[in-house]
Amino acid sequence: MNKITVKINGMMCGMCEAHINDTIRKVYPSAKKVASSCKKGESTFLLDGEADEAKLKAAIDETGYEFQSMQSEPYKKKGLFRQS
Repeated sequence: MNKITVKINGMMCGMCEAHINDTIRKVYPSAKKVASSCKKGESTFLLDGEADEAKLKAAIDETGYEFQSMQSEPYKKKGLFRQS
């Protein structure tokens, strides 16, 4: 599982965040924990496998917001009963 962080310009409010979240879910229906922050100017979500940056950029740019960058990193679930 990978944690994807997308930098987005143009989000101003909670409705903007919801619009971006919906767009991400349309591009990646299997995405988990989709969250956006207009204050940080970013969205994050979890995805099995790799995200297609060009596909995500096209979908976000189509909504009127500006895709700036994308970062992917392995995600390890933090839990109470972690094994070493």
